[in-house]
Amino acid sequence: MGQEEDSDALPVTNQEIHASILASIYGMDFEAGKRDEAEGVQQISTVHAAALGQRSASVALSSTSVWRDRAGSWGWMLSAFILLNVLILGCALVSGSVFNGVQVSNTHLQVFLIIIIIPTTAWMLFYKAYTCREEEAVLYKDVHAGPVWLRGGLVLFGVCSLIMDVFKIAYYVGYTHCDSPVKIVFPVVQAVFILVQTYFLWLHAKDCVQVQRNVTRCGLMLTLATNLMLWMTAVTEESLHQTVYPDSSTNYTSRTLLLRAAAADGDSSCQCSHTSCSIFEHAYYYLYPFNIEYSLFASAMTYVMWKNVGRLVDDHPPHEHRFHLRDVLLGPAGGLVVLVAGIATFVVYEVDVLAEEQEKRDMALTMYYVTNTVTIILMTIFIVVGCVIFRLERREHASGKNPTRSLDMGLLVGSSMGQFTVSYFTIVAVLGMGIDSHVNALNLAWSILTVVELCLQNVFIIEGIRREPHHDVRRASIFSNLLALHAQEERRPSHIPMSPRSSIAIPVHKPLPWKRKMLKEISAFLLLSNIILWIMPAFGARPQFDNPIGTEFYEFHMWVAVVNIGLPFGIFYRMHSVASLFEVYLTS
Repeated sequence: MGQEEDSDALPVTNQEIHASILASIYGMDFEAGKRDEAEGVQQISTVHAAALGQRSASVALSSTSVWRDRAGSWGWMLSAFILLNVLILGCALVSGSVFNGVQVSNTHLQVFLIIIIIPTTAWMLFYKAYTCREEEAVLYKDVHAGPVWLRGGLVLFGVCSLIMDVFKIAYYVGYTHCDSPVKIVFPVVQAVFILVQTYFLWLHAKDCVQVQRNVTRCGLMLTLATNLMLWMTAVTEESLHQTVYPDSSTNYTSRTLLLRAAAADGDSSCQCSHTSCSIFEHAYYYLYPFNIEYSLFASAMTYVMWKNVGRLVDDHPPHEHRFHLRDVLLGPAGGLVVLVAGIATFVVYEVDVLAEEQEKRDMALTMYYVTNTVTIILMTIFIVVGCVIFRLERREHASGKNPTRSLDMGLLVGSSMGQFTVSYFTIVAVLGMGIDSHVNALNLAWSILTVVELCLQNVFIIEGIRREPHHDVRRASIFSNLLALHAQEERRPSHIPMSPRSSIAIPVHKPLPWKRKMLKEISAFLLLSNIILWIMPAFGARPQFDNPIGTEFYEFHMWVAVVNIGLPFGIFYRMHSVASLFEVYLTS
């Protein structure tokens, strides 16, 4: 058999050899193709397995995050309940101290404030000493939260609030023999709280806390509630101090009868033991606007921290925006003129409105209305131009979650409702009583223009803070200077060849494009104009009471409620507009 097979295999033709070579080649290709296919199937199966692993991991991660959200939801609810309960109880005590000063006095309100201030201060110290020092406690920072200019404003208002507390202590020391010592303890506790909170917010306003989330949420809500209660108390005392209470012996424009919530609970037999009491009293009342703004700044920063608890943010480097007035002249110059004119008007108004002559008081009101009306008209013109420039710009709107921007827009629109309320009530009162004098005509014009200006300014500011900021790139022009090259050749070592393209780079400032320049001019003018519109009502200008038309049309108690509720929000609106316009100026 073997010989037969060998004999059969011996005669092989050329065609058979060619066929066997082709078969071997195609067979190799076929086997290689099968191996490649097998490897491809193996790779696909590996990738599919990896995808399934990633999917299962993502499902596990999502289920873990869902579990964490469910576990942490009670922390959100508990912190919200803390805020609501403290605020509602505080509102009841504030109302009781105003309308029923016997059973619920100002001393009871201050005891309540001390009770909530002490645990709030203790929690901030606990956060600084323990929570933020834990491993992986703060993995992320919100670059938009707590900008340096906002923290700088917090420090400025905090210093003024500390001075106010010092004046309060000096004032109530004169009443220690006949009044409650709580009135001395409260400003001391408040001063300690301001120091601790300012330090806390300066360092941790950008934190996105990842540990002890529920405790941190509750602590931040307690801090927010404390600041809102201090703001409510200060606003109430300031409003009562500025409210005119007429009687049968005085007319509506008199400021002789004032109800001060901080007085010694109406006890006329309690006299100050030193002669400087009146000086300290007037001094700390003039510092109330700064204390009010401090509480609002701290409340806004605390709310943003509360929103950032447990938040995972993209680790993008912050945009550096430096403040400078380069290429900007007309806006700041015009704003300074408005600011100086407004301060002069305010001083003259505060003096002349107390005069006995009706003609002099009407002249003071006329001057006040004219100054405010001209300011509002100029602001409206600048705002319209700014809105047109925004329409011409190609900048995109900022995307992504940003609690700071959302809060700014909400506060801007919400606080403007106070000024809207006072303006619309004034318009109805003037039209209802009739325009029988130039004072009422100016009052009507000022109120209508204020409504228009508020609407347009809200649009301008919201559009400005929603735009992506400009990115300034340093540019340098290259100049070939023969003298400089010759000096460089003399200093060059002999073994180093001189490059034929050697040159000197000289940085050259490039002027801003006209759109950016106009936006900065407009923002600067509006910023300074809003400052003077904040100064006049914040420091005591009350044409709503000096002009009797509101009191005559709505009756006294109704008009007092409208002004004392709406005007504090209007004052806050102007200061918040200043902060937002500063941001628009920096990013334009």
